Order: sequence, then C-alpha cells, then structure tokens
Amino acid sequence: MNPRIKEVHPSDDYTLSIVFENNEERVFDVKPYMDKGIFKQLKDRRIFNSVKPFLGSIQWMNGLDLCPDTLYLESKAPNKSRGGAKSRRSP
Repeated sequence: MNPRIKEVHPSDDYTLSIVFENNEERVFDVKPYMDKGIFKQLKDRRIFNSVKPFLGSIQWMNGLDLCPDTLYLESKAPNKSRGGAKSRRSP
C-alpha cells in the first residue's frame, strides 16, 4: 500500500504539490486528466484551487477526488534545481 496524503497545494501550472504521510514531497500533474469527463471542471481555477486533503487522498469542492495510489505512483519528485514545488509547511 502506498502512503496517503498529508498535505496538498495547488500550483498555477495545474500541478499539485503533495506531501505524503511518510513526509515524501512529490508533484502530480493534473493537466493530462483535464480533457476527460468530469475532470474538465478543474479548468475552473476556483475549483482547482479548492483541493484539500480528504481521508488519506484529496478532494475538490465539487466532490471530485483521485485515488491516493494514482497520486503516488504517477507523481514525481520536485525539480528543485528549476525552482520546482516546495513544501508550504512552516519551518
């Protein structure tokens, strides 16, 4: 079983910066999903930015969610050399 989501932060480029319960930070690109079915609603910036952790996964204000296994397996380590995703946790 893959780790569950502890924190999620939306980015302007339609990616999600995710912190998993094992404290691993990864970036999930939502763009490939945004032309499919209900995921088209995420093009609305207000909806996209409403993402929150929910029961070990994530959920948007419209009830849309993604499997935590998908989020872990399809996400990548942040590219810190190019100013990639950074944790928004307090020091």
